[in-house]
Formats: sequence, C-alpha cells, structure tokens
Amino acid sequence: MPRPWGWWRRKSTPEKVETYTRWSFHFFGVCETVGIGLSTYTQVGPRLATVLSLMVATHAVASMATVARALDWTLGRRALPVRGLWGFGALTAVLAVVGVVIGEHGPAGENVESTALSVFVGLQGFGVGVIALAVHHDRRRVIGLVSGFAAGAGIVAFAAGLPWLAALITGCFLLLVGGFLAATAVFSVWLLNAVYALDEAKETRARLAVAEERLRFGRDLHDVMGRNLSVIALKSELAVQLSRRGRAEAVEQMIEVQRIAQESQREVRDVVRGYREAALEVELAGARGVLSAAGIVAEVTGETAGLPSEVQSALGWVVREATTNVLRHGDAKKVAVTVQMPEGRVVLTVENDGVTATMDGPSAGSGGSGLAGLRERLSAVDGTLEAGPAGKGVFRLTAQVPLPSAATGAALEVAL
Repeated sequence: MPRPWGWWRRKSTPEKVETYTRWSFHFFGVCETVGIGLSTYTQVGPRLATVLSLMVATHAVASMATVARALDWTLGRRALPVRGLWGFGALTAVLAVVGVVIGEHGPAGENVESTALSVFVGLQGFGVGVIALAVHHDRRRVIGLVSGFAAGAGIVAFAAGLPWLAALITGCFLLLVGGFLAATAVFSVWLLNAVYALDEAKETRARLAVAEERLRFGRDLHDVMGRNLSVIALKSELAVQLSRRGRAEAVEQMIEVQRIAQESQREVRDVVRGYREAALEVELAGARGVLSAAGIVAEVTGETAGLPSEVQSALGWVVREATTNVLRHGDAKKVAVTVQMPEGRVVLTVENDGVTATMDGPSAGSGGSGLAGLRERLSAVDGTLEAGPAGKGVFRLTAQVPLPSAATGAALEVAL
C-alpha cells in the first residue's frame, strides 16, 4: 500500500522546490479570493459583495492559469505566453476600473467606497506580481511595471472622482503592495532556477568524475597495448619481407609475434582484472573523488591494509556500488564509510543522509538486483550484507566478512 506522502519523497530536491513554488503562487490566488473577495460580505450588502467577489474570483483563477504557463516558460518548457500575459493584464485593468467606478458611482452605502477601493488596489497588486514573472530577468522592467501600474492606478482613481490626495495615496499604496508581490515573485523564480542549476551542476560533476575514471582506464590500456601492437606490426612487416625473399627467419619472426600477442593478452587481462578487482583502499579513494566532485562530504574511518585480496575485492565492489547509487538515486549531503575488524571479521558500513539512495532505488529493502549481486560476491568469501533505513533520513549498508585470525586488528582512523 503506497504511503500518503510517497509522491513527495519520490521527488528530487528541485522538483520539490518547483512544487512548493507553484503552490505558493496558487495560494496567492486563494488569499486573493478569501482576503479580498469574501471579506466584502462583512462590509457591504450581499448583492454588491457577490459582484465584487465574483470579480476577485475570476481574477484569481486567471492568475493561477497565467502563473502555471509563466513558470513553464521560466523553466524552458514552453514559449513565453505573450497573449496570455496581455490578456491577463487587460483583465486586471478592466476589473480594477470597474471596482473603482463602483466605489465612486455605484450604490450608496456605508463602506462601499473603501471596499471597492480595496478591490481596486488588491486586483492590481496581485496582477503585478503575476505579470512580473514574465520580466523577472530584467530588474528595470520590473521596476517600470510596478511604477506604471501605480501611476495608472492613481490617474484612474482621480479620473473616477477621488480627490487628488486620495488618488495619490492609492497610487503609493499600490506601489508598495505591487512592489512587494513583484519582488516575491522574482525572488521565487530566481531561487527555483538556482536550485535547478545547482542540481544540473551536481550531475555534471558526477559525469565528469566518471569520465575521468574512464580516461584513466583508457590510458592504462593504451600504455599496455601501444608498445606491444607497434612491435607486432613491425615484426609482422619484417616477416612478410623475409617470407617474400624465402628466408627461414620469417618463421622465427612470426613465432615472436605470437609470443608478443599472447603476452599482450595476458597484460590486458591483468589491467581489466585490476580495474574490476581493485584494492579496497583504491575504491575508497575513488569514492572520495567522485563524491567530492558531486558536492557530497565523504568521511572514512578504518584500516584496510593487510586484508586478503579476495576480501578487498568483494568489499571494494560494495563501496563502488554504494557510491554509484548514492549519486544516481539519492539526495545525500554526507556519506560515511567505516571499516572495522572486531573479533575475526571485517565490517564495512556505508551510511548516507539521503534515505532514497538505496542500492536499487526506493524499493531496495525488498532486495533488488544490486543487493542480490553484492550478496553473491560476498557469499564467495562467506560474507553477508544488510541494507535499510537506520533512523530518520539515514540509509545504512553493512557488509560483514570473516577473516583469518592473522588478518584481524584494530581499526585506525583515516581521513579522506
């Protein structure tokens, strides 16, 4: 049975920030409807309050739709909704003018003018905040947008019959409200884009670290094969020339070519075997480099010297797979690796604070292919593997392998 908040836990950090930002803007629409629209029922008669509430609700719904499209544009998922923004701006202006006209020339009554004026200012204030999403990248345009709406509000209010001082106060108040909402919108979009940029940079650093490891392996392979292949090519050419001349030395050259080729095969196998079965210390150093490149703090404690090669190979695979899956699935900020040798066994523990960073994605507790593969490798040295949450927001992977008595010792702290 899926957990109620499972959909939130499955989201990455940028997706969570995006969801929060979207619903924050939608909540502005709710605040506009409740704070401005429904509050009119406590100030004026029900008929006029219904008209004003419908105006505010219409504007709030339009602002939610415009926000959704504008955020998609800021994230590069669609073109700038120019028509939608112009339409929303026009709707804001029309409803605001209707509100101030109702206040000055509508039905008489207590609080009618002040209520209609609050609708007039509120609609434009929220409207400025939404439209600012389209010009958030240009500070001068944002300032011009807020100033233009404030000046226009003062002029319209004065033209509708308000005294010049009241119209000036209205324009200044809208300047403050609209400026605050526009700044909030601009900062929210900036923060969202910054989070996505940081996440992309983190993935890029991780890919570069993997690419560097591949280049290292390529260089090692080139060093082994380059010289031998050159010698094989030269000796083969010499054998061809000797064979054309009927010289018996051609056979000796081909025998030498065969010997070099066999030696090259052996050296390539040694290189690949060394890559696949690196010492535990080498894997820990590699994990440190990859995690650091991804912006994750890596801490290692324990002594690795003196462990049998087969044990180092098995535990090295645990470190390699755990590191890979932290980068692939998790959102960890810190990874701690501990190597201990209590009572004739070695215990390797890998902990990270990104609980979704399991060996097989979110469902690793059920035992997926990653855990199964590591258990098979550990079983070859009579080892065991346990994985699962270890407290709030912490995922722990523990591998245990028995050791000969001569290989046991106390763990010393090594800082990476």
